Amino acid sequence: MSAWSQIYDPLGSILISALVAALPVATMLIALAFLRMQAHWAAIAALVVAIVVAVVIFGMPADIAWRAAALGAASGLFPIGWIVLNIIFLYRLTVANGSFKVMQNSIAGVTSDRRLQLLLIAFAFGAFFEGASGFGTPVAVTGAVLIGLGFSPLAASGLSLIANTAPVAYGALGSPLIALAAVTGLDLYDLSAMVGRQLPFFSLLVPFWLIWAFAGFRGMLGVWPAILVTGVSFAVPQFLVSNYMGPFLVDVIAALVSMACLTLFLQVWKPATVWTSTKLANYHDDSKLEAAAPSATAIDNAPVFKGAVWQAWMPWVILCLCVFAWGTADVKAWLNGIYTYTFPVPGLHQMIVKVPPVVAAPTTEAATFLFNILSMTGTGILLAAFLGALASGTNPVAFCRQYVETLWVVRKSLLTIAAMLGLGFLTRYSGLDATMGLAFAATGILYPLFGTMLGWLGVALTGSDTASNVLFGGLQKISAQQLGLSPILMAAANSSGGVMGKMIDAQSIVVASTATGWYGKEGEILRYVFFHSIALAVLVGLLVMLQAYVPPFTYMVVGG
Repeated sequence: MSAWSQIYDPLGSILISALVAALPVATMLIALAFLRMQAHWAAIAALVVAIVVAVVIFGMPADIAWRAAALGAASGLFPIGWIVLNIIFLYRLTVANGSFKVMQNSIAGVTSDRRLQLLLIAFAFGAFFEGASGFGTPVAVTGAVLIGLGFSPLAASGLSLIANTAPVAYGALGSPLIALAAVTGLDLYDLSAMVGRQLPFFSLLVPFWLIWAFAGFRGMLGVWPAILVTGVSFAVPQFLVSNYMGPFLVDVIAALVSMACLTLFLQVWKPATVWTSTKLANYHDDSKLEAAAPSATAIDNAPVFKGAVWQAWMPWVILCLCVFAWGTADVKAWLNGIYTYTFPVPGLHQMIVKVPPVVAAPTTEAATFLFNILSMTGTGILLAAFLGALASGTNPVAFCRQYVETLWVVRKSLLTIAAMLGLGFLTRYSGLDATMGLAFAATGILYPLFGTMLGWLGVALTGSDTASNVLFGGLQKISAQQLGLSPILMAAANSSGGVMGKMIDAQSIVVASTATGWYGKEGEILRYVFFHSIALAVLVGLLVMLQAYVPPFTYMVVGG
């Protein structure tokens, strides 16, 4: 059987072809936001539409199409679904044995103001997990912690998603930029430096935006000194590390500095009024929501001793250590050496050819399923749960029973993730993503803005800044060269713009709804975060426009 070459303009008009290519995404968004379908049904419907469009309109052979979808589904369950399952399991374990309540009280000991808790947990603590592992871990962890602290489900879900933006380009120890350098041939350290001259502006802005989204403008003004400390103490290390050390530890170092600075600042400064509401201010859809009730086995009003606090934090400390270790190259290589299974998908591997202008020369696409379960971050999380259970005295029977119950609880979320990644892989292998990308590339002088929005679209489609960089990195480089722009600027813009799409991709929304126990409400979350996502993405695009054309911003361009 001969390889199939992708077709990017089957209808003779790149605009019309792009609109048709966007039908699967439109199906998913309409089903979630307006038809209020459950996420797994919306994702399945979008996948069916994508198969029809790819086969009937774009000429993709049907057997290749379903193989691409199947590979995506498997890749969705491992590693993404594996992370979600095990982080929710860890959270449920700590709720069941009462340690989460003790940890909750200890956080309130740092500050009882809900706005400051958001800064500490959703932004700074979440950034640490993004830097160490990425791939849904930060939203799962912070969403679970916030719901345990009493935040309403919509607040816990939506705010965790908004907070998980500025750190994403350096997530998983720099994986998105490592992938971007690989597909573009551009220097990794130049890309790291360029992104580090874009995102620190938003590392300063996002904490203000986060508290404004939660408490309104006046509520934000009440804690502006703490927000400023949080943003500056993250943005400055982010710039310095990205420009002078590389992309690997940017988020980890910046998050630790930010958490330390905020905690120390709160020892000498307190807000005039303590904000106790856990619902979104001025948002009617949140007015009647109640936070998920803690487990009946949680220890309410129990005296919190230092030993109890340490024991309650132990599973989360172990989680941080495990996630960080699993993110290092040496540990990954060691675990992969113990067991790794690479499966080239028959009938798909090397059977698809990308052609110009998406790539410089025809290139066959690899299609392999990598089952390296020992080095997957979810396995590190499972180990943390096991060690945490040992430390808390959880018996083996209760441990196993809780795992089975968790698997049942997240079953629909796992199905959604599988369907969404099936959609993402099919979009990539069929060339639907490239068709939409070429439509963006036809925007001429406005390309810095629309190229940035292309990165946003890529993450919204795939759920991953890494995947978006792989999909569109080469296109960004080629388009920039054709338009006389800096390839480093536009490749970096793909990643920086992409981070704002993270909050609206179905995978992240499902992770958030699962972590907060708000099943079947993914459309509510999407409606809430969509404005924040597109507004922040446009702001990134405007910054890139300034860096492309307007001094002194042009002096910020690496090599410019």
